[in-house]
Amino acid sequence: MLQLTPQSRIFLAVEPIDFRAGIDRLAALCRERLAQNPLEGAVYVFRNRRSTALKLLLYDGQGYWLCTKRLSQGRFQWWPRAETTAWRLSARELHILLWNGHPQAAHMAEDWRRVA
Repeated sequence: MLQLTPQSRIFLAVEPIDFRAGIDRLAALCRERLAQNPLEGAVYVFRNRRSTALKLLLYDGQGYWLCTKRLSQGRFQWWPRAETTAWRLSARELHILLWNGHPQAAHMAEDWRRVA
């Protein structure tokens, strides 16, 4: 089961990818473009060129998860335009993105953090 917590590390690949890529190619993209180790348990989010689909790659300690979300109509409305190759997201921002929302426009309270 895929579980996202506030402590989950989530990285968005800013540049679109060829969606014919499978687990091995996506893991290589994590190493090459994002300078991340895909075996460390972070979630990596990729999109296709037309912004109609997303792929999520996650290693859970036993193997990889590869999840795909393809919209039946329209395109994903938000995607960062950054100078960097990766964009950091929180778990709740990823949930908003998966529902085709705009994570930066959602006015949310700060993430929970330990006070003492």
